[in-house]
Amino acid sequence: MNIGVLGAGQLGRMLALAGYPLANRFTFLDTTGHPSAGIGDVMIDTDRRHLEAFLDKVDLVTYEFEHLPVSLVQAIEEVKPVYPSSEAIRVCQNRAEEKALFDRLGIPTPAYRLVANADELEAAARELGCPVVTKSVTEGYDGKGQAVIRDPAEAAEAWRAINHPQLIVEAFVDFVREVSIIAVRGRDGEVAFYPMAENQHVDGILRYSIAPVPDLAESIQQTADGYIRALLDELDYVGVLTLELFQCADGSLLANEMAPRVHNSGHWSIDGAVTSQFENHLRAIQGLPLGGTAARMPTCMVNVIGREGEPAAILALPDAHLHRYDKSERAGRKLAHVNLLAPTHEVLLERVRACAALLPDAPAPRFSFE
Repeated sequence: MNIGVLGAGQLGRMLALAGYPLANRFTFLDTTGHPSAGIGDVMIDTDRRHLEAFLDKVDLVTYEFEHLPVSLVQAIEEVKPVYPSSEAIRVCQNRAEEKALFDRLGIPTPAYRLVANADELEAAARELGCPVVTKSVTEGYDGKGQAVIRDPAEAAEAWRAINHPQLIVEAFVDFVREVSIIAVRGRDGEVAFYPMAENQHVDGILRYSIAPVPDLAESIQQTADGYIRALLDELDYVGVLTLELFQCADGSLLANEMAPRVHNSGHWSIDGAVTSQFENHLRAIQGLPLGGTAARMPTCMVNVIGREGEPAAILALPDAHLHRYDKSERAGRKLAHVNLLAPTHEVLLERVRACAALLPDAPAPRFSFE
């Protein structure tokens, strides 16, 4: 089967690597003019002139990046099956729509307000109590399009800096840790859940994900499973969905945002799970049975950002698996990731620290269970 992928970055690259053993072929449609997949058949189409040729090549379409024109995805749906659907993209790329969906399904979130000018932003900051985080309602990822306001007087500058017609303002959460739940839903409605991961972000970019979380109560995993299942069923979703959450001191979970695609916090699954998120996404969209999602052993994904370390030194670490994206170095750019496995979390943490020491500018790993 020839699978069309909207976007041509490292997520598409990893989808293809997972799909070749299934005899899948891949055609990527890049709308940015800067593809980096380095694999499969890449078509650059910044003005939709090649859309028809792309659709002639493929049997079905998925995507690795949700910041796409909804009209484009809807137009494709008229011709070829698209999984997940355009409705998933429409909701996920608009934080106001996303929060409304969470509210409707009873999924708790941090307190928030929608604002349309600097005065409303200042009022929301006073009402919610600083510090608050404010984000553009659409666009923005990896820390872009957002700002932290520590005093209401900073509202005007934050409004100018983000430069977007509508913002969402969220109260800060006193959380124990940031976690994510990844699940996959097949075309027949079958759902499988991955163990939750604990995530460490620096400057809005994910640096470490560890799964399973060793001190996570089963009841908390079940709560997260219930939240994401509600989203999957409500959207009649097919493929991998990610829900980022804050875990509070009392064990409760607050939803941050969701992503309608394979996700950075699930990269650990390539080497650490029975079936990777990438293979399960491809199984789901093709109507194949879903694979097992259990962790083989404790695993940590280490993102390589900006500058790469020496591959030979990294690969000399025990049970280390280096996944390079064949991208040039640039500050803030995701260049690769390393998956580290170990029989216990204690040994795993030792290996993570050893790996971080080999990476330029890598922050010290800090996990809540240490």
